[in-house]
Amino acid sequence: MRLHVDQRHERVLQLVRERGSLRVAELAEELGMSAVTLRRDVETLAAQGLVERLHGAVVWPSGASRPALAAVPSAEGLVVGMVVPTTEYYYADVVRGAREAVEAAGARLTIGLSRYLPDEDAAQARRLLSTGADGLLLTPSWERGHPEQGEGLWVAEQDTPVVLVERWAPLGHPAAGLDRVRSDHAHGAAEAVAHLARLGHRSIALAVQESPTAPRLKAGYAAAVEALGLNPVAASPLEGAPSRSETDRFERTLEYLCEGVASGNVTAAVVHSDADAIVLIPRLQARGVRVPEDLAVIAYDDEVASLADLPLTAVAPDKHAVGAAAARLLLARLGVPDEGPAARRHLDILPALRVRVSCGAAAAAAAGA
Repeated sequence: MRLHVDQRHERVLQLVRERGSLRVAELAEELGMSAVTLRRDVETLAAQGLVERLHGAVVWPSGASRPALAAVPSAEGLVVGMVVPTTEYYYADVVRGAREAVEAAGARLTIGLSRYLPDEDAAQARRLLSTGADGLLLTPSWERGHPEQGEGLWVAEQDTPVVLVERWAPLGHPAAGLDRVRSDHAHGAAEAVAHLARLGHRSIALAVQESPTAPRLKAGYAAAVEALGLNPVAASPLEGAPSRSETDRFERTLEYLCEGVASGNVTAAVVHSDADAIVLIPRLQARGVRVPEDLAVIAYDDEVASLADLPLTAVAPDKHAVGAAAARLLLARLGVPDEGPAARRHLDILPALRVRVSCGAAAAAAAGA
């Protein structure tokens, strides 16, 4: 029989009074309740001062009469849920960083994958919470890296602590006040432009694929071009008409760069991603465009840039650091000792520029090595 809310509260109080402290997941299982429902009950009882919620557990209030049994649980036993679009490519290192930080604290990481499917982010978050997750690391499948108007409200409505990973919410959005950790892609793009400018380039193009990263890359590129007084370059044709397929993207980007070099209006380019750059450079060379002599190239991501036959200079977001920082921030929100202050934070982690051959600074790369 389903218990009335008052009966549930009474049963929770009885068990916590008897045992001193219980893990939320264990208590939910014993009472035959969902973890989400139990968390709401616990929050209500905690607000009334009848129990305390610490480290993902329910604890009898300090100073109240109870048996001297279990102490407050440590991080051991905590479960951190993480929802990401995929564990491949970019997010493999993000997940790895989060897992190592969580396990180092004695907790456990569980994963949900959205595969960029509509509504799957929220469904995976619900699933992780129902199986005992105490907090959530979320990378929603927002097309521009942030929610559009009316989108993503569910993220701010969670009853458990949430940290956004490689995502952000604009001011005024209910999720804007959540903890977040992201790569500063705008800074990374600006660093690429500045490096090319130091090499003497005044006309630098930007070729980006459509992704949540693209808006920040465009913002950083535009800011650097203006700040450094560089020549304006016509935007990629993909800006006005998004690509219909990968083949279409490569063909139109190839034409854009070849025409820019032939006209003398482009001498360098920042290409997102390095996988795209590895495909484009042989095609450029087949059209008579020499890299880096005619076109200096800096790739963005540095997943496979060093493996190209012409090693690519690349901007490298520290994905591992993003995952680790997000996990530590969530653990701090859950009250884990030695994980830093639990104040709300927006952390931007700066990418690094790794100089190789494709930008024309091979001597500088050798000297740096």
